[in-house]
Amino acid sequence: MNAQEIEHKVKNLLSQMTLEEKVGQMTQVDFSVIGDPKEQNAEDQINPAKLEDAVLKHHVGSILNAPLNQQVGSIFHPSFTSANNAQSVEIWRKLTRTVQDAAARSRLKIPVIYGIDAIHGATYTENSVLFPQAINMAATFNAELAFKEGEITAREVRVSGLQWNFSTVMDIGRQPLWPRLWETFGEDVHLATVMGTSYIKGHQGDNFSAVDKAPTCLKHYVGYSYPLNGKDRTPAWIGERTLREYFLPTFEAGIKAGSPTVMVNSAEVDGIPGHANHHYLTTILRGELGFKGFTVSDWADIKRLYTRDKMAASEKEAVKIAVMAGIDMSMVPFDFSFYDLLIDLVKSGEVPMSRIDEAVSRILTVKYQAGLFEPKPLLPIEGNFATAEAIETNRQAARESIILAKNDHNILPLKKDTNILVTGPTANLLNVMNGGWTITWQGDAEDLYPQEKLTVLEAIQEKSTGKVTYIGGDAFDAPIDVQQVVEEAKNHDVILLSLGEKPYTETAGNIESLNLDQAQVELANAAIATGKPVILLTLGGRPRIITSIAERASGVILGFLPGMEGGEAIADILYGDYNPNGKLPVSYPRNTNGITPYDYKPMESFEGNTYNPLYAFGHGLSYTTFATSGLKAEKEKIRMDENINVTVNVKNTGALTGKETVLLYINDVAASVTRPNKQLKAFKKVELNPGQTESVSFTLTPHDLSFIGVDLKRIVEPGDFKVMVGNEIVGFTVTE
Repeated sequence: MNAQEIEHKVKNLLSQMTLEEKVGQMTQVDFSVIGDPKEQNAEDQINPAKLEDAVLKHHVGSILNAPLNQQVGSIFHPSFTSANNAQSVEIWRKLTRTVQDAAARSRLKIPVIYGIDAIHGATYTENSVLFPQAINMAATFNAELAFKEGEITAREVRVSGLQWNFSTVMDIGRQPLWPRLWETFGEDVHLATVMGTSYIKGHQGDNFSAVDKAPTCLKHYVGYSYPLNGKDRTPAWIGERTLREYFLPTFEAGIKAGSPTVMVNSAEVDGIPGHANHHYLTTILRGELGFKGFTVSDWADIKRLYTRDKMAASEKEAVKIAVMAGIDMSMVPFDFSFYDLLIDLVKSGEVPMSRIDEAVSRILTVKYQAGLFEPKPLLPIEGNFATAEAIETNRQAARESIILAKNDHNILPLKKDTNILVTGPTANLLNVMNGGWTITWQGDAEDLYPQEKLTVLEAIQEKSTGKVTYIGGDAFDAPIDVQQVVEEAKNHDVILLSLGEKPYTETAGNIESLNLDQAQVELANAAIATGKPVILLTLGGRPRIITSIAERASGVILGFLPGMEGGEAIADILYGDYNPNGKLPVSYPRNTNGITPYDYKPMESFEGNTYNPLYAFGHGLSYTTFATSGLKAEKEKIRMDENINVTVNVKNTGALTGKETVLLYINDVAASVTRPNKQLKAFKKVELNPGQTESVSFTLTPHDLSFIGVDLKRIVEPGDFKVMVGNEIVGFTVTE
């Protein structure tokens, strides 16, 4: 169905709808509104009377989330008596079919669009292929892997009967304290743009109504990821130039890639909550970025304009503010208050019918685009879910996401017969490699993880022909007998010290400091004091401070959140079955307040100021070595509207086959707005045999040379530019 046909159908359907049916389409509720807590995978989790009330009486346009199962709650919220858990494919199919059958009994038979947070695979479907989290995918610098992740995730979401994915996160991860850093593609605009748009294209294809594709949702528009104090859902202080330079471009790219929905920032920027920001939601998003799809609120955030933000004097006023600012669909999520209040607002004339028609037209358009009005048979499970090929793609993504940060005296790779002592809280858990949004919201329910997957310890035990001893506990915070570690070290060649964080997301992951827990520091100090070589492995969603430990360790591996195949990937690298090639997508701070991104301004390295992270953006070692040479720009001068081609040679100068990511940076030497010392504008990953050289070509466009000028417009200014690859620099001049 083409755009013109869809537009005609939407107008025709809209003309038949009552006010109540229209406002219902703008209403999204949580599964708990239609269900009752049951055992996981119970057949009767939907309450028929509640479903009829939601879909037939209140005409809800969307439902989200997994069923609320009866079980022990999150470790972060022990008062919870139940939690949203992954369900089997078969149960999901029955649940979504029941919802759509109810919609088919409505007067106009408008289908419900069912949304789910499938942020690193089909999160809430049992035994799905769960990829490395976004911070790790960024570390691969491999857009093809992001594309394949999108393809596999969409297919497994659709196999489950689900239709809409609340992914991908296009926020920029420049505040390492922020507990959702790991959901981003790192601190660089270009890297996040390439990886995010590649994922979207894989997930949606050319037509997201296809049976194996699904619409994506850009989140969280905009500025959410840069809270001043580092805590989730707290204020960001971002001037509009900085917003346009660093935070809007990724969303603009996602819109151009075809993502039809946008989820709104839960916090505020410069004193205006995201859900009340007409300038961001309408003037910029619609007027400047050309977004045609619909916006959806984040969890209960319209109510919070009244209850939390004190922007509205009543809940009713909060609804008016949000809808008039540009919110099209409200994630209520536990009641029909939005529905009731918005109907009242329209009847009183406070919200014009034209605004309702605008929002509903956008929602209906996406439903038509997604093929929901013409439901197709579900994909067969066999051959489309958790296939061997998909699992191998996931394993490769995990391998390429692991960063070898230090390798003194080539301590790694280890020989298979090395006697290894494994200790630390992250060594023998699957949840610490996956993080939040894994099977459950917080990702901390280890007993629900597929036990056939291997922890780091189990993967080492499978590969090793030497002695492997483990000293640790069954939970992240279980006490570790430090004295036993010291004594046992005498009987081993190497200590693998596995440190990091427990899983978390959102406000549950807020912390006061990037410092590691003191118990982990004491364990590390004792292990290092034994005199045995220590390999430090870190797992977790953000860079915790490891400086004193890393400086004394023989080797350092930064694992972050490598997903369900992470244990095997780490063991592959430890023993040399895979040559590491991951690169840091963030600057790894040396100290807890040493937060400076790689693209710092000149004054940040002037008169005593320095960019001095523990490990720089783009850092990552290999078991072989590479050298770049012969950097050339094709012209010395170009016009402002011209492209320029750049070439460089990269050679494998070592003894092993390996992959190297060639990073190309530019610097605008002098400009009317201060420019970063360098900005990543292109990258390419190549695989080379020992001694092999490859010529790599890049094309820089006028957009690559542009910036946000004094008048807040994107411009290119004439003048000199530098291009940097490796240790080489070449220049060219832009003329008018």
